[in-house]
Amino acid sequence: MIRARTERRRIFSNAMFALCAACAGVIVALLLAVSGYLVWIGAGSINAAFFTQIPTGDLNDPGGMRHAIEGTIILLGLASVVGIPLGVSAGVYLSEYQHEWLFAGPLRFIADVLTGVPSIVVGILGYELVVVPVAKMTSNSVSFSGYAGAAALAFIMIPIVARTTEEMLRLVPKSYREGSLALGASKAQTVLRVVLPTAFGSISTGVVLALARVAGETAPLLFTALGSRLLTRNPSEPFPSLTLQIYTYATGPYPEQKKLAWAGILVLLAMLFLVNIAIRLVATRHASTRLGKA
Repeated sequence: MIRARTERRRIFSNAMFALCAACAGVIVALLLAVSGYLVWIGAGSINAAFFTQIPTGDLNDPGGMRHAIEGTIILLGLASVVGIPLGVSAGVYLSEYQHEWLFAGPLRFIADVLTGVPSIVVGILGYELVVVPVAKMTSNSVSFSGYAGAAALAFIMIPIVARTTEEMLRLVPKSYREGSLALGASKAQTVLRVVLPTAFGSISTGVVLALARVAGETAPLLFTALGSRLLTRNPSEPFPSLTLQIYTYATGPYPEQKKLAWAGILVLLAMLFLVNIAIRLVATRHASTRLGKA
């Protein structure tokens, strides 16, 4: 009886392992298929002109996307300057100070709701709360700008970073905190010098997820940054973005522009891939440094 029961459990375990492996294989195959298709259809339009030229206005030779690439980098940088510190701070509050104040529950609920809000809603809010008031203050009919676009992207980033940070900080063993407090450190010192450095790698993963989410957004930027065919680095003006340029070309009727749109998608994915690798390398090096000091 015991041997038969053990055999059934072994068969069930092997079957579940095979099922999980098959599901993982399907996911990897889909990823490789999508990536391969993008490379096949978009790589042919990637050349030096793609990275060095701006749109020419010629339908047969539309130029490149230098302005959009630089605009995306600037927008992500501005959004990160606002979204990452606020998100990490909110996550620290939810994880470390939730029992000392009364707003942790509502704040967590709001963060969960905001994580699922459609991006077009964020774009409309950005238009009504940023673009329209600035236009009234400056006596302009409209006031689309890179700052408004970055604010909309930061609004999307904050709840993602906050909830990820909270969950990652909760994984830090309680003994780390108790040991630090026992040695005379204050609560703030414990959080800054023990808890956050320990969870740095995991928090970095959450930051990458937030960047990946906002880097592919188009709807919020349509209502806030608007887009531009010019090479500009002034965020107070209508600002270019890779996603906006891809949307414009992909929805147009001109074949050469559609080819550039596919190339732009491939470049956008490559940028996210490089950011992911860079952050993981920094996190790994940080962990190795801490282990060496220990």
